[in-house]
Amino acid sequence: MMRQRLLDSRRLVVKVGSALVTDNGAGLAHEAIAEWARQIAQLRADGRQVALVSSGAIAAGMQRLGWTSRPHAMHELQAAAAVGQMGLAQAYESCFSLHALKTAQVLLTHEDLADRRRYLNARSTLITLLGLGVVPIINENDTVVTDEIKFGDNDTLGALVANLIDADTLVILTDQSGLYSADPRHDPAARLISEGRADDTRYEAMAGGAGSNLGKGGMITKVKAAQRAARSGANTLIVSGHEPDALLRVVRGDELGTLLFATASPLAARKQWLADHLQLGGSLLLDDGAVRALRDGRSLLPIGVAGIEGVFERGAAVACRSRSGGEVARGLINYSSMEARRIAGHASQEIEAILGYLDEEVLIHRDNMVLL
Repeated sequence: MMRQRLLDSRRLVVKVGSALVTDNGAGLAHEAIAEWARQIAQLRADGRQVALVSSGAIAAGMQRLGWTSRPHAMHELQAAAAVGQMGLAQAYESCFSLHALKTAQVLLTHEDLADRRRYLNARSTLITLLGLGVVPIINENDTVVTDEIKFGDNDTLGALVANLIDADTLVILTDQSGLYSADPRHDPAARLISEGRADDTRYEAMAGGAGSNLGKGGMITKVKAAQRAARSGANTLIVSGHEPDALLRVVRGDELGTLLFATASPLAARKQWLADHLQLGGSLLLDDGAVRALRDGRSLLPIGVAGIEGVFERGAAVACRSRSGGEVARGLINYSSMEARRIAGHASQEIEAILGYLDEEVLIHRDNMVLL
């Protein structure tokens, strides 16, 4: 029944991993890239829009440079990305041109999506490209990325792009058949999970660790990507990139891979943007009364804050945590960390006396907050 949802997918994000793009590090897999281009061209001919999130720049650069293992030093990773990105973009451009399709290279960092104006600009550019019939080829900007601004893996980036452009479906092509109940490489009794809810936390335990030394993900990042994509109502299909006509069969509703479907209503666009922040300025420790107030749909008052962690400016995105440490919400704070520390635990009517001025009576307004 849930597979029938995929038939109506008009806008898809397809993510392909490093192992597939580079034939497990042997070099760019031109035949596989040509095959994905053919299938995406068919999806386009059927009236569907497709954005492609492609790993492989670092792995391709490693192959060109003769490196057999992924380096750890940031400058070496960036150098490999710079070398590999040239060949990757050329391969996609040549394969899609055989089907009279134009491509566009889009390189993103988390900083591009954390800033509200740049987020909206990226959204506008991608939607414009799709409307023009262009296939955006999206990757993390590994050449300039640092630990502070990186997505960490392209499964996460794929989910963020799905949210960014309001995609119906996220398809993650991998070198596994889908999500299994246990690691099939070690447990012969492991069974393929055909479909389930994206918010089912049991799947995280099933997912295990990283899959190869080329990429950074593994099945756990794909499960978490499905959870993130579901926030905008997108369903996620995890499927083997070696399956013939995988992309075409997905939108036919074929029983293929693992479908993790969205169940909750999509978040409003602004709150979805807040939920997608990967790096936060700091966190607020709330008392039990404040946690209940937030869950009742109220704004956060300073009297409910028991502690402040981090250094941040007014307007920063911060986490709101319960006494147990779990994140219950995140939002844009009306005061800096220094100001927040001074007024924490005090009633709103005391703010002006403590600070000498009053900007807002609440620390975080409910309109600038998302519950998690």
